[in-house]
Amino acid sequence: MTDSFKALVIDDVDGKQVAGFRDLTVADLPDYDVLVEISYSTLNYKDGLAVCGKGIARRRPMVGGVDLAGTVLESASPDFKAGDKVLVNGFGLSETEWGGYSQKQKLKSEWLVKLPEAFSMHDAMAIGTAGYTSMLCVLALEKAGVKPEDGDILVTGAAGGVGSFAVALLAKLGYRVVASTGREETHAYLKKIGAAEVISREECLGSGRPFDKERWAGAIDSVGSKTLAAVLAQMKYGGAVAAVGLAGGNDLPTTVLPFILRGVSLLGVDSVMAPMDKRVEAWTRLATDLDTSLFADMITTEPMSNVIDLGAQILKGQIQGRVVIDVNA
Repeated sequence: MTDSFKALVIDDVDGKQVAGFRDLTVADLPDYDVLVEISYSTLNYKDGLAVCGKGIARRRPMVGGVDLAGTVLESASPDFKAGDKVLVNGFGLSETEWGGYSQKQKLKSEWLVKLPEAFSMHDAMAIGTAGYTSMLCVLALEKAGVKPEDGDILVTGAAGGVGSFAVALLAKLGYRVVASTGREETHAYLKKIGAAEVISREECLGSGRPFDKERWAGAIDSVGSKTLAAVLAQMKYGGAVAAVGLAGGNDLPTTVLPFILRGVSLLGVDSVMAPMDKRVEAWTRLATDLDTSLFADMITTEPMSNVIDLGAQILKGQIQGRVVIDVNA
C-alpha cells in the first residue's frame, strides 16, 4: 500500500509545537499489528490542546486525535480480521501514540474495541471519549451506591462534551439532574437533553466555605479546582463525586471535613488507560442507556480540514455538545 493519505501532524517548528496537514503512506505509520481505515474521529478538550501546541504531544512528529472509529484493513492479531468495525479511545493517542486525525492508522490490537451493533461509526464518535468517560462516571456513582431516590445529582461543566452526555445518561436512568454552566445561552439545550434544573457557575460555588449546606447526593465534575472543592463541601452525607476533568485547574483547595464528617467519596475516573473490561462495560451500557435521538441536539459534524480552528474554539469554551470529525472531508 503506497497510496498517500491525509493526516494532521504536530511537529516542532522554530521551537514551538505546530499542527499542519501532511500526506503520509502506510510505511510512515507505527509498526503495530492492526491497520485501520478511519472514518471518523472527534474533538475533545485534549485535542484542542494538542492542535494548538499546548504541550500535549509529548513526542514529535505526532498525529493528533484521541479517538477514532474505522474498519480493519489488515490484522496480524487473531482477535481482529479485515472488515471488522472498531473504535479506540485514549491509550495515549495524540500524546505518546499516533491518533485518529488520519485517514489510516496502525494500532495495537489490545487498544481496539469492537463497535457495538447498536452504533454506526458516526454514532461511536458522536459519543467518543466524552460519552465513554461520562458512562465510566455513571458506573462509578452506581458502584458507590448512589441511587435516583437519594436526591439531586449535580453535573458541572454541563454544556461541554462530558457534561452533556452525563446529563443525558443520568436523566435517562431516572436521576434528577441539576446542570451547572457558565454559559446562559446553553440553558435551553441542557433542559432539552434532560436537566431538570440549570444553575450558574456562581451558584454552584455556593458560599465558598470548605463545609457548606448539603445539596447533592452525587456529582460528576469535569472542572476541578474551586468548583470541585465547592461541590465536595455541598455533598449530602454518604454522597459521591466522580471527578474527571480539570478545565478550571488541577488544584483542589479543600479540607478533609467533607470526607471525615459526611463520609463523602471522591472517585477519580480515568478514561485514557482504563482496562478493557471497564471499556467494554461502558460501551455495552451506552448501547442500552443512551438515548441516541438526542444526537441531533448534541452533535455537529465537521471536516478534518477545520480541526485547527475548532481546537482553538474548544479551548475558549465556544463549543457546545460534541463535534464529530470526518477525516475524509
